[in-house]
Amino acid sequence: MKEIIISARDEGGRLDKYLKKLLPGASGGFLYKMLRKKNITLNGGKAQGTEVLKRGDRIRVFFSDETYAKFSGQAEEKAFPDHPLEILYEDEDFIFVNKPCGMLTQKAAPEDVSLAEYLPGYLLARGQLTEEEMKTFRPAPMNRLDRNTSGIVLCARTRPGAAFLAEILREDGEDRRVAKEYLTITTGQPRDTEQARVYYKKNATENKVTVSAQPFEGSGEMVTGWRTEAAGEDYSLVRVRLYTGRPHQIRAHLAFAGTPVAGDRKYGSPSANRELERRFGLSHQLLHAERVTFGDIEGRFERLSGRSFSAPLPEQFVKIMKGLHLSEHEG
Repeated sequence: MKEIIISARDEGGRLDKYLKKLLPGASGGFLYKMLRKKNITLNGGKAQGTEVLKRGDRIRVFFSDETYAKFSGQAEEKAFPDHPLEILYEDEDFIFVNKPCGMLTQKAAPEDVSLAEYLPGYLLARGQLTEEEMKTFRPAPMNRLDRNTSGIVLCARTRPGAAFLAEILREDGEDRRVAKEYLTITTGQPRDTEQARVYYKKNATENKVTVSAQPFEGSGEMVTGWRTEAAGEDYSLVRVRLYTGRPHQIRAHLAFAGTPVAGDRKYGSPSANRELERRFGLSHQLLHAERVTFGDIEGRFERLSGRSFSAPLPEQFVKIMKGLHLSEHEG
């Protein structure tokens, strides 16, 4: 007999779906049969499989060790390396990471290793996660940054935490419950704006966004605000706030405004990019997700209400900022 006690990591999911992950070698029909015959019980009683699991629930599986091993199977071979991560905040439901430039948030190809693999590896190596727990829920990043954008990635350690982050990250507008701010260096000085509204469409083939001041066929809306924090002769240090979350939003919107992100090969100024590469070795967009602030949060995650989390700037960003005489910024 095996007994599993549901932790915060797995509450909120249905019993039948949990069992299918726990025993991937068993068919759905077999699992329902075992529930009917009380070979699998929930809190000591018969279960239908549709029950929503709560923390502290006890599942008992009355199989022999051999049968349980057969249906649980061997864990799929995956690489979860113990890669160093800069942790900005963590609790039982969340872990916020300062992702470095060059690291993928999620795989772009099967052979890639990304934060989605590094995070479980980090927790496994520190005894904060087990292989058994990974069968039913794997901690994961919930927002995505481009490979060459650094900064805060919000990750979930539990299923309820993942559902909460997914919900608030989908919100748009001024009243969204999570505000995301970025720091960037632009070519030229953009005119400060609380909220600039434009229309966009992404070309999936070219992986590039087209932006227009007016709606056009198939377009969606993007809203961005920014202010200049320090201005030099040819470049500016700019703080950007997102009111929508669209592909390449900051890069495409600032380029449309005539002040593209420094180092951006897709939307930027070729001549400025050549100069910055020659002077500082910059070969990618200079964009950093610097701050996340939570609004009014109620219920289980009220502890995040009104809290702000910041990610230190990368060393190269600071070096370029000083080299361009934009180091008045104290953030």
